[in-house]
Amino acid sequence: MRKKLFITLVFGLMVVPFIMGTATAKTLKIGSMSPLTGPYASDGTDIKNGVLTAIQVFEEAGGIPGYDKIELFPQDTACDPKQAVAAANKLINLEVVGVVGAYCSSSTIPSSETLDEEDIPMLTPASTNEKVTDRGLKYMFRLCGRDDDQAPAAAKFLKDSLNAKTVFIVDDKTTYSQGLADGVSKACKALGIEVVEHDHVNQGDKDFSAVLTKAKHANADIFYMSLQGYSPGALMALQAKRQGLKSQIVSQDAMFQPKFMEVAKEAAEGIYITYGFTDTTTPEYKAFENIYVPKYGSIAAYATYAYDAATVLLKAIKAAGATDPAKIKAEIMKMDFDGVAKRIKFRANGDSGSSYIAFKIENSKFVPYWSPEQGLLK
Repeated sequence: MRKKLFITLVFGLMVVPFIMGTATAKTLKIGSMSPLTGPYASDGTDIKNGVLTAIQVFEEAGGIPGYDKIELFPQDTACDPKQAVAAANKLINLEVVGVVGAYCSSSTIPSSETLDEEDIPMLTPASTNEKVTDRGLKYMFRLCGRDDDQAPAAAKFLKDSLNAKTVFIVDDKTTYSQGLADGVSKACKALGIEVVEHDHVNQGDKDFSAVLTKAKHANADIFYMSLQGYSPGALMALQAKRQGLKSQIVSQDAMFQPKFMEVAKEAAEGIYITYGFTDTTTPEYKAFENIYVPKYGSIAAYATYAYDAATVLLKAIKAAGATDPAKIKAEIMKMDFDGVAKRIKFRANGDSGSSYIAFKIENSKFVPYWSPEQGLLK
């Protein structure tokens, strides 16, 4: 009887610290929002993987004091505004301390207002529409560039490098792609480039024969393609080649995705794309590449920006020693360091600057071709 009582007491003494330890274990919860299903799932998955890589790096370096682990709660927006708001509400209920996302501007804009009501910092790695940071939201930050920086750079490239006199513009009427296309149209006109047509297709279309027939007939120097993701862009490029379109195709940052070339194949060769410049020779990029590529494969459009966004959030929490939104923001606004994608330093409105250049697709690679400051890079 005494032996049994002794065993019970010893077991009890062993269990109490375990239970107490479990009770005091803390998890730092952060969220991500991006399309994980649908036509933009590849880009959305790249964002999620970029965040996971940042978490891995932080945890391998010792994590954040006061927390046993950092956990990501990825949410699927499907680039749908209503689903994005629902995702934001779910993250609020999960009590995340910050969010990396979203991808589509049409998702980021409404969901950021939901998060802002709860003072939850949001850092977008991909949404370029000006309204993202122009609404005065207190905790909205952007790692990528803006459409009103990309559009003038694209127009200058058309004029100074390609000597374009005429351009045919097409978009798919999404917040991002139409906003950028409108900006390119305005910038081209300001530089004396004639916009012979600004046409539209619908999101989800797969047959672009009608608009391509019009473009072929117009025979503009440039066919400017502004679409939400690489998939419709690749289809349009393929169909343009089959129809014998002679205009030079130029597109935007949504096409900066290796899968664009995998789908479009030979039709992608020679296409120009504007995207933010990233120096792939830096120690920061190489370190990221060595971790990311073996685990997730090729580094695509927004994986680097997502990594930098998550790094900014985690660095701010660590420096603040707290998850109070005001303290996190204060630390973010102090930052000035070399990220993977670019130099990280925020302006008062939450933007971090733009560095758009033109890339040319050659031998299934994005080759830096032209910059507004230096002209031809090769």
